[in-house]
Amino acid sequence: METTIDVEAPFRVSDLKQWVYCPRVLYYQVCLPKVRPVTYKMIAGKEAGMAEEGREQRRSLKSYGLKEEGRREFEVPLLSSTLGLSGKPDMVIWLDATREVIPVDYKLSNIAGEHFKLQIIAYGIMLEEASGYTAKRGFFYSIPKRKAEEVKIDKRGREKLQHALTEMHRVLRYERMPEPTPNRNKCLACEFRRFCNDVL
Repeated sequence: METTIDVEAPFRVSDLKQWVYCPRVLYYQVCLPKVRPVTYKMIAGKEAGMAEEGREQRRSLKSYGLKEEGRREFEVPLLSSTLGLSGKPDMVIWLDATREVIPVDYKLSNIAGEHFKLQIIAYGIMLEEASGYTAKRGFFYSIPKRKAEEVKIDKRGREKLQHALTEMHRVLRYERMPEPTPNRNKCLACEFRRFCNDVL
């Protein structure tokens, strides 16, 4: 399937996550879109997220440390021309009494890495733009641990997001391959491993 780029929102929030994990993954996806293989890990993550949605509907919001009443929505489509992003958070919690919106992302991971946190921050800002509610926090939900971890959506996180998006747009514009991740352990399970001849 050919990938087309939306001028208004050229990136998906998942692209942002890939950029933080390793900038070259984004480069391959936007500059060589037809070469990306589908891995078992991608399929397993998607299936686990769908299964978690069913369990979520039976869970209380107390599992997120929330005492207020709130309503839940799943797979909320978002588009921000300001950020140049589109995406769908796994779940959104709306606290109407305090006009707060909280994105939740399910992950087949035990650790809330920086790449996951920035993805949640992006969803929060997009939800703010779309609704007028305030996004002060989101949650990384570890499927293996069955545990939610709070992610603050603060000034520092917003600045990190803006910096990452600026660099991503530069890659898209100039089509220059960025430096690889300094953590070479990430390369071992990467679907683009064979493309990085200067690394392995």
